[in-house]
Amino acid sequence: MKHNVIKLHTIANKPERIILGLMSGTSLDGLDMALCSVSGSGLQTKIKLLQFETCAYSNNFKAEIKNVFSKRHIDFEKLCLLNPWVALHHAEIINKTLAKWGVSKNSVDLIASHGQTVFHSPAVLRQKDNYGNATLQIGDGDHLAVATGITVISDFRQKHIAAGGEGAPLACYGDYLLFSKDGENRILLNIGGIANFTFLPANAGNTEVFSSDTGPGNTLMDAFMQLSFQGKYFDEDAAVAKRGSIQHNLLNALKQHDFFNRPLPKTTGPELFNLEYLNHAKQNSGTSNISAEDTMATLNKFTADTIAEAILKSAPSQSNSNIFMSGGGVHNPLLVQHLQELLPGFNFSSTASLEINPDAKEAILFALLANECLSGADDY
Repeated sequence: MKHNVIKLHTIANKPERIILGLMSGTSLDGLDMALCSVSGSGLQTKIKLLQFETCAYSNNFKAEIKNVFSKRHIDFEKLCLLNPWVALHHAEIINKTLAKWGVSKNSVDLIASHGQTVFHSPAVLRQKDNYGNATLQIGDGDHLAVATGITVISDFRQKHIAAGGEGAPLACYGDYLLFSKDGENRILLNIGGIANFTFLPANAGNTEVFSSDTGPGNTLMDAFMQLSFQGKYFDEDAAVAKRGSIQHNLLNALKQHDFFNRPLPKTTGPELFNLEYLNHAKQNSGTSNISAEDTMATLNKFTADTIAEAILKSAPSQSNSNIFMSGGGVHNPLLVQHLQELLPGFNFSSTASLEINPDAKEAILFALLANECLSGADDY
């Protein structure tokens, strides 16, 4: 044990740490791996992306996770078995990828593992009960550490809840450290399964910084694509949505949930925004028989509208405000077009303009959180 403590102390005091950030989102598309060089901590943090790759999950892996994903009633033994199984699967991917990159495992100081979220339950989305916020990620950190031979920091969302948060979104701290700029209002918009953003005020003060989910990002669109088009996991280049027409009765019905009226910040997940939610909205709006193309066009606009409405509630001014996008939604041209039309006073670009790969951003931010956990000071 003493040896391990000395090892952590040595890593914490290195001028530069090599950290592998991992992210596996609700879209279940694959494991994002960002190998980063990190020096300093807090506002003096410097981070450089050395390697990045997304290793696509097999259909079998996706099917196994979907057995327990966002479901209230599951086989509990299955959940128990999947916890180490996911970790060992991730470890196999990591070992192969490091070898492919020509990176020795001995040169990697830490792995920052997000795990795989299978259920997210903020208290505000439940009827009043005696429980607080809760979330669950599987992919056991101990199994991952043993199978890779690398020290692992994990359970970030549990730590956030223990400290009084809702477990999401977690980008706020890293966004503030890396991207704040005096004199410029910045919004870091991530469109993954769920869309979220961090607001960074022009005065660079940390008291006004906040991060919030806005509602569905790609989760409803992806779920409907998988249901309606065999072998299609997402609407590539918005090809299906572009062939459809927005059905405003359905769009209005989709927006009729108290979540959208609640003050920011807030969190949500596929536990709310799923195919059952879509079907309920269709029934209420008399649009159950519309085409798949029209449904996709409407879901695309639904995501854009709810993102834009949340940003407009929070941004003090559209002047000198820049939106930097990341996540899978960046690659959806129709979604980006809708956002630009809904937010004409904002300047849009991806985080690539900040020298951060928009596909790697979340994995990079978990590497940063691991760095802070080990090397950060206590006075910020």
